[in-house]
Amino acid sequence: MKKFWNWVKNEDGRTLYFDGYIAQDSWFDDDITPEKFKAELTASAGDIAVWLNSPGGDVFAASQIYTMLKEYEGKVTIKIDGIAASAASVIAMAGDEIVMSPVAMMMIHNPATVVFGEAADLASGIKLLNEVKESIINAYEQRTGLPRGKISNMMDAETWFSAQKAVELGFADKILYAPDAQDAAEGFIFDRLTVTNAFLRKLPREKEKPQAALAGTPHKELLTRLELLK
Repeated sequence: MKKFWNWVKNEDGRTLYFDGYIAQDSWFDDDITPEKFKAELTASAGDIAVWLNSPGGDVFAASQIYTMLKEYEGKVTIKIDGIAASAASVIAMAGDEIVMSPVAMMMIHNPATVVFGEAADLASGIKLLNEVKESIINAYEQRTGLPRGKISNMMDAETWFSAQKAVELGFADKILYAPDAQDAAEGFIFDRLTVTNAFLRKLPREKEKPQAALAGTPHKELLTRLELLK
């Protein structure tokens, strides 16, 4: 069975490869779980680099992994080589240093769940999601120093960051392989509303139709009708 996690040890410390979905339990050994990650993380001591490529997953499992990395005694460097989306972006915030490949992306959005039952169950689900969102904002706020309201708005819009924009906003420290001068280059930020509006602006607009002539009866026809009335 394919494993999406592994680690190697070298002179500069250990390197872990965090590649796949985040889950509390894994039925086919193809997800990253807190239990498996803890086993790899605590297998040895020293500084550690975590290559992160994940579309996200279970927010509570991600919370556990985030806390493990924050509690780890060695230096933790998060290296995003593909995507750190959703719950994976929360894990990234645990790094003492966060670096991104120039072609990597990060995405933050609101938590989601499925709730069944009567009105009280739905209301309870909404309350839970609101509290989960606040806990996620805690991780982003501690790392970036951005106002909670701004972070909340970006989560509402499901916002994607290029590597440059992530550095600009404080979600990352630097860009891999790039000179320091390029790290400050203007980046890109994408959200659903911006992308939709940009697409709509590119659609060809329907040409304005010439104003229709005023409705009426031609002069000659009126004269003909008058002659018939005589």
